[in-house]
Amino acid sequence: MAQIRPVSDIRNNFAEISREVHESSQPVILAKNGYGDMVVMSYEAYENLQFKSEVFFRLKEAEMQARETSQRFSQKEVLNSIKESLKSGRDNGNV
Repeated sequence: MAQIRPVSDIRNNFAEISREVHESSQPVILAKNGYGDMVVMSYEAYENLQFKSEVFFRLKEAEMQARETSQRFSQKEVLNSIKESLKSGRDNGNV
């Protein structure tokens, strides 16, 4: 669960907040005048959030494409296609 602290704590207790976000991998919400103003999180947690967002976006995109066509591919077909793409990329000096 994210911790909520006053925004002044970032100035007064930076080391403590830094330790908390790194140890817990949870963000700290900084409030100004009783309302959420900023979020502080570790870079690792940020990267993880970005990765999850990208995966979610790609899955939503795939769902939309699946609705538009009845064509389906087996797992084997998909893996072979990926392998071929990687191979052709290496052959062309792109990987």
